Amino acid sequence: MSNLYENPLITRYASKEMSQIFSDDEKFKTWRKLWIALAKSEKELGLNITDEQIEEMEKHVEDINYEDAKRLEKELRHDVMAHIRAYGIQCPKAKPIIHLGATSAFVDDNTDIILMYKGFQIIRKKLLKLIEILSDFALKYKDVPTLGFTHFQPAQLTTVGKRATLWIQDLIFDYEDLEYRLKNIKLRGVKGTTGTQASFMELFNGDEEKVKLLDRLVVEKMGFDKSFDVTGQTYTRKYDFLLLSVLSEIAQSAHKFSNDIRLLQHLKEIEEPFEEKQVGSSAMAYKRNPMRSERIASLSRYVITALLNSSITSSSQWFERTLDDSANRRIVIPEMFLATDAILNLYLNVASGLQVNTKIINKHVMNELPFMATESILMECVVKGGDRQELHEVIRENSLKAQEIIKNGGENQLLDLLKKDERIILSDTEINDIINPIKFTGRAINQTVEYIENVVKPLLNANRIEDVEVSIEV
Repeated sequence: MSNLYENPLITRYASKEMSQIFSDDEKFKTWRKLWIALAKSEKELGLNITDEQIEEMEKHVEDINYEDAKRLEKELRHDVMAHIRAYGIQCPKAKPIIHLGATSAFVDDNTDIILMYKGFQIIRKKLLKLIEILSDFALKYKDVPTLGFTHFQPAQLTTVGKRATLWIQDLIFDYEDLEYRLKNIKLRGVKGTTGTQASFMELFNGDEEKVKLLDRLVVEKMGFDKSFDVTGQTYTRKYDFLLLSVLSEIAQSAHKFSNDIRLLQHLKEIEEPFEEKQVGSSAMAYKRNPMRSERIASLSRYVITALLNSSITSSSQWFERTLDDSANRRIVIPEMFLATDAILNLYLNVASGLQVNTKIINKHVMNELPFMATESILMECVVKGGDRQELHEVIRENSLKAQEIIKNGGENQLLDLLKKDERIILSDTEINDIINPIKFTGRAINQTVEYIENVVKPLLNANRIEDVEVSIEV
């Protein structure tokens, strides 16, 4: 046990895969890759940089001398300069050309976007897997009638599968926005200290075409095909907001799902996974709490509110840059990715192990359906020659009796009351046929099948769905 604070996102919630992406080691290795890409591109464009210098830099891209960097940062109070000098200690021949013409934002900003891009790849993979799992669930339970709820009051019937399509649809909106961002991702590129590329204009003796080409070459060497057209010293912080908004969207979808599961578990209709030795309460041994869904809600709330920090940062920047973005971006960007990763791990775990209690669902349906079916019973009686006004009164009287029984703790006996009432000119079989729950679900079954076939399957078929390892440690 540590005697210092440890971030629960790392120790309890997020995957090792996501944690590694936002580690210091990944960040500083990316800095070195950027410096190598810059040196190579400058050499290609005619600057006096040798193959030997580049080979020396490449030799030490992975084995970062952290102790030197740490010592230098204490002295210089500047992390980028500390790592430039530390790299120079390992690469004495390349020392004069490391970071040539660049500003700190060259490594800081480009690295942030590269790491977010890598994080999005994990998010994308898990979103697709989650959509697949929920689609299988929707088809499996497409024809299981269940109470619909508006205002959490019983409403017209839907089906368990149809309700799941609402969860899927939210995730597909999130996925589409994520795909748009990935396809249009852009690096800051090589823009100089205030975005004018003045230092590179000096290096290339005013050759503007070479300066523009340098930007393109570095971006391409880092595996991307777009860079910002214009920047200040940093890329606009509005771009952080646009990228991180995708994570907020996912958190919103997950929170909605977790709310539904928590309410359904209260009704004992659908329950999240519960392990054999899992304890629901330290005091109440019988409890089976929806703790995973509650954790989804808790982490989702964190992600949704964290986005506000990014919007404030975007709106409060001064001219070409101000440093009041730095400290909070070090926290907000990694933590939003780590928390979203944790949310998706939980969502995958819950969705793949949902327990559907069809008998309880049907019991709740039959407690409400007789009242919903009274209009159909009335119409059928009229078709057989009954008087609508008289029959309306008959149904009203029996409905009031049934409601009184329910209020005194009994079951809904409306059907039995109607079957016994000689004024209802329908047989028991005819009433039972009318009261079949599936007849009250409208197009729910076909809507589910059509949505999966026409929207979800084409999306899944167009993408490779990877198996995702999800470990819920606590």
